[in-house]
Amino acid sequence: MSEPILNDISHRRFNLLRGSWVLVSPHRNKRPWQGLQESPSKTTLPEYDEKCYLCPGNTRAQGQQNPKFDRTFVFVNDFSAVKEEQTEYHPERKEGSVATRLLKAESVTGKCYVITFSPSHHLTLADMTPAQIVPIIETWTNLYTAHLNPQSTLAQVASASTVPPLGQTDLAKPNAQYRYMQIFENKGTTMGCSNPHPHGQIWTTTSLPEEPSLEMEQLRKYKLEQGGAHLLVDYAELESKEKERTVFENRSFWAGCPYWAVWPFEVMIVSKQHKRALVDFDEKEREELAEAIAEITKRYDNLFETQFPYSMGLHQAPLDGSEDEIEASHFHIHFFPPLLRSATVRKFQVGYEMLAEPQRDITPEQAAERLRNCGGELYRKKL
Repeated sequence: MSEPILNDISHRRFNLLRGSWVLVSPHRNKRPWQGLQESPSKTTLPEYDEKCYLCPGNTRAQGQQNPKFDRTFVFVNDFSAVKEEQTEYHPERKEGSVATRLLKAESVTGKCYVITFSPSHHLTLADMTPAQIVPIIETWTNLYTAHLNPQSTLAQVASASTVPPLGQTDLAKPNAQYRYMQIFENKGTTMGCSNPHPHGQIWTTTSLPEEPSLEMEQLRKYKLEQGGAHLLVDYAELESKEKERTVFENRSFWAGCPYWAVWPFEVMIVSKQHKRALVDFDEKEREELAEAIAEITKRYDNLFETQFPYSMGLHQAPLDGSEDEIEASHFHIHFFPPLLRSATVRKFQVGYEMLAEPQRDITPEQAAERLRNCGGELYRKKL
């Protein structure tokens, strides 16, 4: 159990997933605030917006027309960060030169997708029932499966009958074997979301990005040092027993504020059993993952009675990796929200946080308690 004194004194906590530290300063949350103030979200969106690029039947920015979809809809991002085709790059290497030692670059190709969560312009994950979220998880699973290395052990368990077919077979044909798939959502203009129609993104790249790479290193290290045990299995079991940082849990998933959380109301959803990736889940586990996502996003909105902004992303096994990398991987979801004290006060990662190490103003235990108390019906339904 965490010692109560940690709610009152400055201290550092070690992030087992990254191998890094975070400074915790709980007394700082009492300081007066005269900085930037942001108004709570009062906008009520319509079910359909004729000007929205993501609504069914509408024309997107580049001229393509959306079909009249009734579940999720996926398309290749019209403004992709990485592309499948580009000019080849072969850096000049001069053995022994200073430039070769200090200036490094490599080519990255990939494929980026946009996934609309629902045809309804006004339904966020917080507004959805678990049953409405399940098709999103199925779509994630299908796209992940379509991009797996066929020789991977994950591809061997990802039967085509695992989930309903995607229905957009043209999207399931990447022209290269990509290394990693990052599935994520930016919710709210605060997090850079450019369209209010609830949607997420999927980026696949030939490289293994830095954050998943750092986590994989720590997961592999723990597995080796602990005789095959899995870090996040042990962590979820510990948190489930202690309860202090638990926000919600069901049979298959623990959801709560990590001991090492950086953002004030940061949450992680962790599979209690060792599950390497989406393809390892059966139908019941997908339903329970949907329940965990629904509970966390609903509690976020209830906390300050606003459309709670966040960046959310899935971490799982790489599309193409060694057996060691795949078996050490463990499925989990990160939620990084910026709000600190209310719908109008954000947490900024500046100054010390950028130049020294991350810092937070309330303890994860305090944050988890507040989120636990925000369950029940979504506040908007009571208005």
